[in-house]
Amino acid sequence: MDATLNAELLDNLLTLANQTCASREEVRIWSMSGVERLTFTDGSTAIFKYARRPFDREDQALRLAKTLGVPVPSVHASAVLDGWLGMLLEDLGAPLREADDLDGATAAMVLHRTRTAAALPVLDQERLRGLPTRALEHLSHLRKADRWDDTHDIEDALDGIAQAAEARSAGATLDPFGWVHSEFHPTSLHIGRRGWRLLDFARSFTGPGLLDLASWHGTIDDPDPVRLRVFLETYVSEGGTPDALAERGGLPAEKWALGWHRMWAVEWFMEQSIRWINDPAIDLAYIKAVRRHLTDVLHLLEV
Repeated sequence: MDATLNAELLDNLLTLANQTCASREEVRIWSMSGVERLTFTDGSTAIFKYARRPFDREDQALRLAKTLGVPVPSVHASAVLDGWLGMLLEDLGAPLREADDLDGATAAMVLHRTRTAAALPVLDQERLRGLPTRALEHLSHLRKADRWDDTHDIEDALDGIAQAAEARSAGATLDPFGWVHSEFHPTSLHIGRRGWRLLDFARSFTGPGLLDLASWHGTIDDPDPVRLRVFLETYVSEGGTPDALAERGGLPAEKWALGWHRMWAVEWFMEQSIRWINDPAIDLAYIKAVRRHLTDVLHLLEV
């Protein structure tokens, strides 16, 4: 983010909050977003988070979640400037410990029971089964830009998944169907002195809650259906719907969830490549990630 724009955005937020900043500490900086801890002249602190499209509606999601009873950090002030969202958030401090599977199951159950809202985008069965087709469209745009040329294996994999998608997407609207966090990892669950808070709602939507449960253990390691099955059982034992264990699309719930979560990630990576980041210099890294995930999708969805 341009330093001048960053300073102007922060100044707008400080004006809204009637605060004066004494110091800034970087927590995490990425090309599309950043997080800083601010200390004000009165000694209080807040989190300054900024992000550009498509992450520029997180303030709305956080306020909505809080209104509906989901434990999230409070939004003290928010503003948009030249396509960048800036927020001053409640500073939760250092976590007491890392969230474990029981914490994750409990938080997911609470979120998935929350009433959905019209403001959230929807990923129903029709849109879920359209993911491979959308990914193929992204691939076409990339090739028109003389990028991703030697990727016939990716095209073949996406074609095969698209042909199987109608059958394999069955059961998408079984419970838990509702509010999906979409970035549901232990790092997005803050365990503090005042209980737990969910963070990072920038890409939340209404859809299959199993996608949250499938994302909890991350996507760096190979998908582990047995491990996810145990997590699903923990989720149910903590009060989640028993339908979380139901077969979908002719597959066990854990394979369905992992397969479609990887497909969702593939489409997102490819959209980033052509639309949001659009940097040919990092194409090889994205192609490698897409190939790895597609291999998982083909195996998990039994295409």
